[in-house]
Amino acid sequence: MELPLAPLLRLAWVAGTLPILLASLPVPWFGFLHRIILDFAARGKIIKSSSRKFTVPQRYFLHFYVVAVLVTTSMLLLMWFYAYGKMVPSASDSFQYTTVASHLTGGSHVFSFDKRSLTPTEHRHRVWRTVFVLLLMEAQVLRRLYETVNVFSYSSSARMHVMGYLTGLFFYTAAPLSLCCSVVPEAVSYASSHVSEFIVRGRAAMPDLQLDWWEYARPFLQLGWCQWAGAGIFIWGWCHQLRCHAILGLLREHRGADEYVIPHGDWFEYVSCAHYLAEIVIYASILLASGGLDLTIWLLFFFVVSNLVFAAAETHRWYHQKFENYPVTRRAILPYVY
Repeated sequence: MELPLAPLLRLAWVAGTLPILLASLPVPWFGFLHRIILDFAARGKIIKSSSRKFTVPQRYFLHFYVVAVLVTTSMLLLMWFYAYGKMVPSASDSFQYTTVASHLTGGSHVFSFDKRSLTPTEHRHRVWRTVFVLLLMEAQVLRRLYETVNVFSYSSSARMHVMGYLTGLFFYTAAPLSLCCSVVPEAVSYASSHVSEFIVRGRAAMPDLQLDWWEYARPFLQLGWCQWAGAGIFIWGWCHQLRCHAILGLLREHRGADEYVIPHGDWFEYVSCAHYLAEIVIYASILLASGGLDLTIWLLFFFVVSNLVFAAAETHRWYHQKFENYPVTRRAILPYVY
């Protein structure tokens, strides 16, 4: 029986996003929900002393990115093996699409009113587009792993709620899967058939693997405008988050364990949580690079935005309570807006 991966992931993202949205509403009935989610999501400076009973060290953030790298790399290798083994276009096949919109978005029809099946060329493009999106995700999680090890220095007293820890493990497992869930079943089937053939026939009977680097690169050069625009925005957000994390890392190096200072520089001049803003830009770019037509990736993006906006609001409130001279023009996460 085939596991319905995409519906399960969509249900999980809705289940994670809906309580955050309800807790954010200025309705007294949802006040208890706001307090619960705040306790679960709190970490570091905004965690309450009464909530420290069910906590783990904040340095366990490292676990998130180890899991993220393992899952993303596994999915990337699987999808690339499938794409290269079965989806490399012939020299005469130039990824011709049936419509202009199909070219721009990558040939996907997940939300299209035209429910016909994909042509072989469009399906091939969807597979290579998935590889491309996973490459972006790989660049993100590898950098986050590096920063956790080399940039951030968590104090021994820094804690996070165990529910936040479990949510982080889930997120970095489910996010890479969400980026490829529409293609991964056939990729797993393809890889499994090759493994079975290897077991039955042995290495000597298998064809030699011939690597042609041009064949690796050519499908990426034929991707649509959405993919390259998404990649450009991704690099923009990626570089800003790198700088914002460097600013926070330097602040932690030059203060005591329980001393906090106001961050300055880069997007911190506009918002309190510049690194969260960069994260939203990064996942928006991944959504764009995916073609923007996959419901699972949209739900992943909504979860990221709702979670970060909620956390940014609490962090912004904490800054104002902690510092009397906090910049009054600085917003929480959206410059000049919120």
